[in-house]
Amino acid sequence: MLAVNEQKSTDQTCDDDLLALRYEQHIVPFWKNNVANGYFSGKGNVQIAYAYAIHPNPIGSIAISSGRIETLLKYKELVFNLFHAGYSVFIHDHRGQGLSGRLTPNSHQGYVDNFNDYVTDFKLFFDKVITPNSQHQPILLSHSMGAAIASLYLLAHPDDFAKCIMSAPMFGIRPALPNWLARIITWMLLVANKVTGSLPWYFLGQGNYLAKPFETNELTSSEARYRLFRSEYTQHPECQLGGVTTKWLAAALAAMRTIDKHAHTITTPILLLQAQNDTVVNNHRQNKVAAKLPNCKMVYLAKAKHELFMEQDEIRDKCLREILAFLS
Repeated sequence: MLAVNEQKSTDQTCDDDLLALRYEQHIVPFWKNNVANGYFSGKGNVQIAYAYAIHPNPIGSIAISSGRIETLLKYKELVFNLFHAGYSVFIHDHRGQGLSGRLTPNSHQGYVDNFNDYVTDFKLFFDKVITPNSQHQPILLSHSMGAAIASLYLLAHPDDFAKCIMSAPMFGIRPALPNWLARIITWMLLVANKVTGSLPWYFLGQGNYLAKPFETNELTSSEARYRLFRSEYTQHPECQLGGVTTKWLAAALAAMRTIDKHAHTITTPILLLQAQNDTVVNNHRQNKVAAKLPNCKMVYLAKAKHELFMEQDEIRDKCLREILAFLS
């Protein structure tokens, strides 16, 4: 038994080494040579960072809506994969995170006034960057908070995207409080914050950026990809983001209520990827919303944690196969 475990450990080390080598020898040069970067002014003149890779003979276009705390730099491997599958790929950093403009004096705070602000920025990105560089009606690929934003976008602009992929969508947050209790707590904290006239408060238990060790992380079971992700944030500290403010949480709760209420009106074909061992978002709420979506296919990923595109190869490869089959 010991020998078997030792062999598994050795195999995993080899796989991790190969991934790190592939990242440096292929993905980093691809990003440098094939990806264009820029900024546009989002709502309220917040600077929004974006990147895209135009395929010379594209079979389609894919726009990525990333999750909370994320940056386009974290998606280098996925952009590489989708480009080599024949797609032009577009991604932007949501306001208040990544390389985009921050909204509070403390750049580590997760803050937004309203999730509709994310949608407004995304629509500007669609009109200014995606549409002029696309030969096909684009596909929307989203993750976590980005999937909540994608849902609101589909409600507001149902004709822009041909299909939508949602990875571990944020339709509910864990650990889950009853909705009525979450609303009461956030309301009380917002009132107290406003009365004091101080800068936005972190929600209870939240704080500045902290790089957790791999052993206690909730995001992925792939140590190699976790190291690459943290390395990007070390090399680019301006991308580091901490916990959420009470204002962000209140806006998120309102957004999730809107999605739950109107999900039955989203007719865009959707592929929903659900992670079995997700401790970040609420799978029960995912199931509830998915049941209301009239054109949704759900794929269950056994043993997967929240970050499906950063998971071990066996899980991640299945995600990519499901996505490409859905798009074909």
